[in-house]
Amino acid sequence: MKALVSRLLLSTILGSTIIVSETDSLKAAPLSRARHVPTKHSVAPQSAKTRPHRTSMTATSEENVGVRGSRRARDSGGGMMRVETAPYAVQSVGKQYIEMRSPTSTGLDVVQNLPSVSIAMPDTSGIKGGALYMRGFTDADTALLLDGAPASLAAYLQQNVDAENIETVTMTPGSSPIDAPASNATAGTLDERTYTPGKKAGGSMDFSYGTNNMSREFVRLESGEIGNSGIRSYISVSNTHSRQWMGAGTNRRTHVDVGLFKEFTNGSTVKFFGSWNNSMFTIDAYPDAKAFYDYKHTGNGYNRTNIWDRNSTSAGNYWQGNIDSWNQFFVTTQAHIIINKRLSFDLSPYFATGFGWDGSSAGTPSSTGATYYYGNGQKVDASAPLSTYWAQHWSPQVGLVAKLGYDIDRHNHLSFGYWYENNAVDYFFPTMATKENGRNAKTNDAAYKLYTADGQEAIYRYNAGYELNSFFIEDTAKYFDDRLLVNAGFKYVMSNYWDRASGLSQFTIGANSTAPLPHLSVSYKLDTHSQIYLNAEGDFRQPSPSQLSASTSLPKNQYSITEQIGYRYNNRYLTLDIAAFNSNITNRLLTTYLPNTAYAVSNAGNQTIRGFDAMIAGREFHHFSPYASIEYLHGTFDSNIPYGDTYLPTKGKQSILTPRVLANFGLTYSNAGFFGNFSLHYTGPQSVTLVNDQRMPGFVTNTLALGYHFKPLYFLETPTFRLNFSNLTGSVIRVGTTGITNNYRNVTLLDGSTLAGGSGASFYVLPRFSMTGTISSDF
Repeated sequence: MKALVSRLLLSTILGSTIIVSETDSLKAAPLSRARHVPTKHSVAPQSAKTRPHRTSMTATSEENVGVRGSRRARDSGGGMMRVETAPYAVQSVGKQYIEMRSPTSTGLDVVQNLPSVSIAMPDTSGIKGGALYMRGFTDADTALLLDGAPASLAAYLQQNVDAENIETVTMTPGSSPIDAPASNATAGTLDERTYTPGKKAGGSMDFSYGTNNMSREFVRLESGEIGNSGIRSYISVSNTHSRQWMGAGTNRRTHVDVGLFKEFTNGSTVKFFGSWNNSMFTIDAYPDAKAFYDYKHTGNGYNRTNIWDRNSTSAGNYWQGNIDSWNQFFVTTQAHIIINKRLSFDLSPYFATGFGWDGSSAGTPSSTGATYYYGNGQKVDASAPLSTYWAQHWSPQVGLVAKLGYDIDRHNHLSFGYWYENNAVDYFFPTMATKENGRNAKTNDAAYKLYTADGQEAIYRYNAGYELNSFFIEDTAKYFDDRLLVNAGFKYVMSNYWDRASGLSQFTIGANSTAPLPHLSVSYKLDTHSQIYLNAEGDFRQPSPSQLSASTSLPKNQYSITEQIGYRYNNRYLTLDIAAFNSNITNRLLTTYLPNTAYAVSNAGNQTIRGFDAMIAGREFHHFSPYASIEYLHGTFDSNIPYGDTYLPTKGKQSILTPRVLANFGLTYSNAGFFGNFSLHYTGPQSVTLVNDQRMPGFVTNTLALGYHFKPLYFLETPTFRLNFSNLTGSVIRVGTTGITNNYRNVTLLDGSTLAGGSGASFYVLPRFSMTGTISSDF
């Protein structure tokens, strides 16, 4: 770790003469259940902001909230690529492209054709979220932000905001703003920016219907500017319902967004966004390789059934016994206050919380060998079906970022700030009787609660979390007529971590951790069209609190150093961006998905991942706008991974979730009201076990959008009809893993013993052909 930090400290010292210190680390760790947790997509071995005051320096929030004309001016490839000037790699999509997507799209859907990204979506209704893979990492290693505040993880990103209220989505692979409330940006940052209310009163609405009996309604009402107060606001409501694309079950989602924007005469601004999401959906069964090929070759599905027979061996697969019920709240405010011509202050408080449960089968008392009693003392029948849950009480994540910005002179802008966060998760795993109709009972239903022979409730309770304090400082310098831009900064994070258990299991563990995180980025404009840039950054990651349970130790912190160098070019015909990168990771944290929404987490040695990205897009030519991108990745394990008292033979093998090649193509058409977009994505073959004995083949996905903008009609200002298609060819392919396992076949460990093979990884399968029709308009 010391060597890695020293490399980046040297780079930062050269730019800003900042001196830092070494870091402590946490202790190790085991098995957990989780619902709202970082990724389902990693594994491990068995073991126990913008700167509005200086808008010319970087791409800032002003560009996100500007008028439509300025947004379109930055778009290339029909909005699939935007002109960027930041001194680090940036990959973003604009509103023009987002508006062509289906209203059921999430932030993941709209970035799926960026060069660094591969995604897996379990359904097409936008209710279930998905999985994100970027440069050999997952969303657990990505700073996921919404209006600059920490957002839900990729599997639950859809809970935060409706697609109609997303203004832009920007990815910064391998880096993050120093003032971002995140330290886990080894893969990079995904930042969604929400809609800014307009000055004119009105609104918008859309109605969608599609495959799998999907129906969706959305309406947004806007106040316009209220008097001469400078305040404008909106509220939107949506409702979505769909059937499972495979097997039995239904899914529903109700969502509310609220936005407010206040503009002051001196240029100060305040932006507020809040949302509430309520969903109930069927938890999918994910196939291993055998079940997938059985489905592909015979059509026999692997998902939930619609027949309830408590005596059947498949009783646990009944869809109403595998339900996710959840409420989520999200609130953030961004205040930019101009104190005088040289001094500004930014304050960004945020709050998020969720509560609910995931239910699944727990077998029967006879199959588990357990004896249970109801609350009245009656013994539970040995053949009675049981349910187990991952459940969470009201568990707030609260934080704020405060920053002072000062123009030292015409060349230098100094920022100093503080980030605080408290994230405590109160979760529990009850075992309860299943209802007579096969449905999961609510976790507070006393009639179905179970107890052990000594009168204890059959429940495990955990409280895990952390309190974090961080200080950061950064100097932004501009020289040679602003052609040279240097950002040099340092972030220091102090974290107090804990995990406490009560109920059937009791323990308390904790640790204090510190991490110095240097940041350096430099860009130089060669001329009006060309720019070179480089950046280096340190990041560290702790496991999510909701991944810690049944453990006597904590995992070591994951540390990483990433360096990048790139070149940009743009003119009135095309936009080009090429970047090369290198990442070194120590104590890689990986998790694996287990049955009944459980996860295991532990360290998996060291890794090196390097490669390059290239993306190019054309301006509109004869009504067509093309786009293409490619990424090459080379990732290896640098050490053998511990397994019990020995090691798995992993050193020198290809890193998991690291396909060698990703490629994308897009073509947008717009003329006389007609519009369309076709996109194609390719992900190459990749290893899905640590010892590289199981691989997932490469795959191709595609989408198509077709539509027409009608002339205004009565109060309808922009009546539009569009069709959105996905999986046009009806391909039956695997597009991601729910978790990676140690091995698929028998493998010889370093001490000469043999580790038996198993069923291997479980997979996301691309949903079948889907079509959604939408009627929409502003008013």
